Amino acid sequence: MAGFYYCQALCTIYFLEVYQMKILIIKLRSVGDVLLVTPLIKNLKLNHLNLFIDVLVNAGTPGKGTSEILLGNLNINNIVEYNREKVSSMPLLKKIKEEFSFLMKLRSTKYDVVINLDNSERGAYIAFFSGASTRIGLNNKPYINRIYNRHLKVQNNHHTVDFNLQPLGLLGLKIFNKTVEVFWSDTDNVYVAKKLEDTDIYSTTSFIHIHPSSRGVEKCIKNELMAQIIDYCELELNLKAVLTAAPLKDEMERVSDILRLCKSSPVNMSGKLTLLQTAALNKKARLFIGVDTAIMHISAANDTPVLAFFGPTAVDNWGPWDNNAMESLHDRKKGFQEIGKHRIYTEKRDCLPCSKNGCNNSLISDCLMDLDIGFITNQIKDMASENLNS
Repeated sequence: MAGFYYCQALCTIYFLEVYQMKILIIKLRSVGDVLLVTPLIKNLKLNHLNLFIDVLVNAGTPGKGTSEILLGNLNINNIVEYNREKVSSMPLLKKIKEEFSFLMKLRSTKYDVVINLDNSERGAYIAFFSGASTRIGLNNKPYINRIYNRHLKVQNNHHTVDFNLQPLGLLGLKIFNKTVEVFWSDTDNVYVAKKLEDTDIYSTTSFIHIHPSSRGVEKCIKNELMAQIIDYCELELNLKAVLTAAPLKDEMERVSDILRLCKSSPVNMSGKLTLLQTAALNKKARLFIGVDTAIMHISAANDTPVLAFFGPTAVDNWGPWDNNAMESLHDRKKGFQEIGKHRIYTEKRDCLPCSKNGCNNSLISDCLMDLDIGFITNQIKDMASENLNS
């Protein structure tokens, strides 16, 4: 069997050299999930420049769609969007027609390889109907197993970046690096610089980027604690706190609630920046403070030091990725840990990680409600000082 896969890999390499292979990568998840696919995309190109790479992602309104995080990535030929919300709301016959039309359009592209990085039936049937000769996916159910002819291993304790890189080995390709990448335009830089100047922030080391919200509210720390963190940055460290949030009602309301608890006057840019403008802002910050969310992953991709609070989520799967590393050092049971320039604060509890929507599905995670403010402020002081001197 090993010899068979070796021969397959040799054939794939030869095919790549003489033919522009078309590859479709499926990632129908959230923004952070899509961002962590960029190392796979980069390595595919580093192996063979003569590749045609499309990425299939979720479409949606600002704050919900995921294609924006891939804009500017020159390693991608096309970003294909699937509007799940729109299709789901259609009458049955129209839904069937829309789904069929979408699948036939994908099939007409004549992909050679389809890589489904989702543990989903939707991605599996898209891979099946694509007509691709090589179909890579996760072997999780017998009938889905038959769709794929090369199988990903279950993620277990591996970081998502490492999980996403598995197809390279199945295609007989090398891993050159494990760098997560995000791109934005000069226009975004100019816009953010003007916004900062309007708030009297001129130095790139004079503010801390704080993103207190998440679409998964069970990942958020207590509002009172976040207000204390903001006040510490502003009143004790004399560093401006710049707050961001997606233009979504729940996230905006959370920020408003936090601001009412603050004694200081942080800069509130919530809902005023696009995702890529937020990335441009983050790049200028001395450090980032927030919860497990896409902006945390963007900060790590920017090499901006991260202080992240983790609750129900598995740190070893989703911790901030150190771009200077070729291996993941995250430990889901360790509690507080430093990974390169990033720090993760999570409580040591036997029940963690639970991957639940809060304790008893309450959308409130007890493990994030009583974090030690003294310990947190010591970390912020240490990180702010380190980054100033680096």
